Amino acid sequence: MEGVTTPRSRRRMSGSERREQLISISRTLFAEKGFDGTSIEEIAATAQVSKPVVYEHFGGKEGVYAVVVDREMQRLLGMITQALSAAHSLVKLERAALALLQYIEESSEGFRILVRDSHAASGTGSFASLISEIASQVEDVLADEFADRGYDPKLAPMYAQMLVGMVALTGQWWLDVRKPGREEVAAHLVNLAWNGLTGLDPQPAISMATRASHPVMTDKDLRELEKAREKEFKEAEKARHRELKEAERARVRELKERERLLKEAEKAREREDKLRQREARVAERAARLEQPE
Repeated sequence: MEGVTTPRSRRRMSGSERREQLISISRTLFAEKGFDGTSIEEIAATAQVSKPVVYEHFGGKEGVYAVVVDREMQRLLGMITQALSAAHSLVKLERAALALLQYIEESSEGFRILVRDSHAASGTGSFASLISEIASQVEDVLADEFADRGYDPKLAPMYAQMLVGMVALTGQWWLDVRKPGREEVAAHLVNLAWNGLTGLDPQPAISMATRASHPVMTDKDLRELEKAREKEFKEAEKARHRELKEAERARVRELKERERLLKEAEKAREREDKLRQREARVAERAARLEQPE
């Protein structure tokens, strides 16, 4: 007779592992269906957990949406910020354009979430906020360039919005078409931004300075950025767990105290019952003795 094998039970996820699983699942669903088209029930069902588990980690759909949007914005902003650290303005522009296109290529789901219509859960609107934050960094670069060339630096904010808007909208278009390749798209973007319509280069290409360097954040940089953010989440998670454990210990102490008091009350009742029974027997014997023979 063949032995019956017992199926091995699945390893229980830790709190942080479950949180990351829910974020990953929600990211995919939000990218496919948007905020309104995604439900807590669908997130929970895909993760094979109950709805209260999702509420416990994020408080609701708005909470997990805000985390997903914040992570995507921080990742893209980190890549753009590093790209703008180059010395020459042309190289800065080339690297920034390549950084955005690389992000779109490697994180299509995240970019789809960012460019969707804004929702109350995302605060001021993810795409508008993203453009505004990137433009504020480009503004400083343009202000210095304007001052060197004798232009009015006060115009830098307006030109920063123009430049970032052009690159961002091109990125939205390229998200779906993916042709030509990202380096060629970046070269044409820089061609228009740097040379203008009257001075377009018929065969633009990315400069050797950009090709020879790392135009975007390396995997190591991205891992370190993610680790820093994960550390913040873990510390908050640990603090929450400490509070839960302390509350559980207090509840256990309270239960033990109640059990002790109940046992003492039960013992007191037993002593009273025994005393009453003894008194009843004594009274019964006394009554028999008083009866005449």
